[in-house]
Amino acid sequence: MNVNELEALPAHELHDRAVRYAVRHGDLGFLWDLLKVIPAAEAAAGHETDADLTKVSALLSDAIAAGEGELGEALRPVYLEYLREHPEA
Repeated sequence: MNVNELEALPAHELHDRAVRYAVRHGDLGFLWDLLKVIPAAEAAAGHETDADLTKVSALLSDAIAAGEGELGEALRPVYLEYLREHPEA
């Protein structure tokens, strides 16, 4: 998929492709990086965030839904960068 086709995809599709590829290839680094940027992306999307990252279950829940709505749009650059690095995804 070329860059223009990737950029035309909705955020939820970018999320699904990136996360599915990372899980399938055991790319824990990307998944960990995604978890780390979610609080900042939520803040950028105008959502109140709980800065306590010890709430792992809430963070994982956010990661699953991280392709939807304003959060998905805030994370769009993260997904695009990862998918550009892995064009086979």
